[in-house]
Parts: sequence; structure tokens; C-alpha cells
Amino acid sequence: MTVFRYEIPVRYAECDSQGVVFNAHYVAYCDHAMDEFLRAAVGDHSDFELMVKSASLTWHAPLRYREVATIGCSVTRWGTTSMDVQFVGFVADEARFDATLTYVAVTNDESGTVPRVIPSTVREAFASVMG
Repeated sequence: MTVFRYEIPVRYAECDSQGVVFNAHYVAYCDHAMDEFLRAAVGDHSDFELMVKSASLTWHAPLRYREVATIGCSVTRWGTTSMDVQFVGFVADEARFDATLTYVAVTNDESGTVPRVIPSTVREAFASVMG
């Protein structure tokens, strides 16, 4: 499966006293990679917005200070208003973690933030970025 890839350097402040990335940052890395995936698909000026609904992560080996993690992203499920994105984080050829985040497409109206249907143009844009 072809995936979108994004590189993220591990910064000192993201590491714990053991010198490895603190666990909460792995999901933040995925969400950052997803933001870049979204921008690559629909551009900077789109009104299409996503919010994380759920996240699951499996840790295989630590990321360490100054390593550059490559995060691979691919859409694995499309719903009417949501999508599942699979992430694999690795350094060189070594998988360090994998995760699945479910995103919900949202819009703001008079009642607040509400789910919206994912347009076919957005689905096609993601497919074109994944190849």
C-alpha cells in the first residue's frame, strides 16, 4: 500500500528522563503528520477540518533525542463523516510504533462543532496523495 510520509525530528523537550520520547508525544507526532497529509491532499486554504475521535497506539521500540522519525500515513477506512488513518513510525528500516486514529470531519454552525459528510472530492484528493 502506498502511503504519505512525513519526517519529524525528535526534540529534547519531548524526551523523558530515560532519554526516550514520552508516550503522549507519539500520538501528537501522528496528528502532526496527519495535518501535513491533509494539507498535501486539500491545500492550506481548504475549509475541510478534522478532529480526533479515538486513538490506539502500539509501541515497539523507543524514539530517542535527535532521531528523525518517518511517519507513514494511509487512510484505511472511510465512513460517512469519519475516516481511520493508519500510522507507522520508523527510523531507517526499524518500526518503532504503529497507531490508528479515527478522525471526524467537522464544521462549525450555530450549535457548535458538528460532524459533516466527507465530500467525494476530499476522498479523491487523499487517494491521489497516497498514489
